[in-house]
Amino acid sequence: MMNKLKTTMLVLIVLVVAVSLGFAAGEMEKGKALFNNPTLGGGTSGKSCNTCHPNGKGLEGIGAKKEWTNPVGKYNTLEAAVNICIVKALQGKPLDEKSEQMQDLIAYLKSIK
Repeated sequence: MMNKLKTTMLVLIVLVVAVSLGFAAGEMEKGKALFNNPTLGGGTSGKSCNTCHPNGKGLEGIGAKKEWTNPVGKYNTLEAAVNICIVKALQGKPLDEKSEQMQDLIAYLKSIK
């Protein structure tokens, strides 16, 4: 009886953690909409991420990298690389790296094959 209880509790804990991670990871469809939004980060250039990367071109497998390079420099996090593009290309303000918008955008970027 005690083993069944322990097993049930372990399964519930694993399930809760898995669901929590799924929500924390961001929503890909929302990220795709942000990728196509020229006002992301208050952008004023009239460009979106999709302007320079149509349908994610050039970003394939970006989620698997350990370092990101763009014309402005090298970055240790994907969030930092995204923010520099928002600032330079979109002429907007960087997103909070922990924000829902950033997490959604990262989820979409990681989905690009």
